[in-house]
Amino acid sequence: MTERKPPDVSWESWIERQILDGQRDGAFHDLPGVGRPIDDLDEPRDEFWWVKAKLRREEVVYTPPTIAIRSDRDATLAAALEAPTEVEVRKSIAALNARIAQVNRRASVGPPSTVAPLDVDSIVDRWRNGRPQTDPTIPEMPQDSAGTEPRRRFRLGRRRRSAQRT
Repeated sequence: MTERKPPDVSWESWIERQILDGQRDGAFHDLPGVGRPIDDLDEPRDEFWWVKAKLRREEVVYTPPTIAIRSDRDATLAAALEAPTEVEVRKSIAALNARIAQVNRRASVGPPSTVAPLDVDSIVDRWRNGRPQTDPTIPEMPQDSAGTEPRRRFRLGRRRRSAQRT
């Protein structure tokens, strides 16, 4: 820590004396960037130059969510079409649709989101068409339709009659 400025010395001479003492003691010999030109000296002034430099140093890449969801959609769709089971296809597309809905729901930085949720059934159809065909010599097992369709409920009792009775 430096000593206090004496009252009878001006600020300029006191600071100059400290700089000269530091140069004589070698305090400025091992500073980073010695002998190199100052970066971005000719560029226009930017208030956030230090933030951008920090992000470059830390190798941080930030993509706005509305752009990231587009690449995420393409990657998830490609992975879903290569999935081994229909259940996995449906799970991955449902998870993607939830992320798309979240991005569309939030106001965010960057361009507006133009990504719509994907139709799960059409992607499952594409997945089925891309699968190898089954051997026609092997008979397929009949599927039980008991749990596939919702049951229709019939209301027993009187029908409602109009309010006007004669």
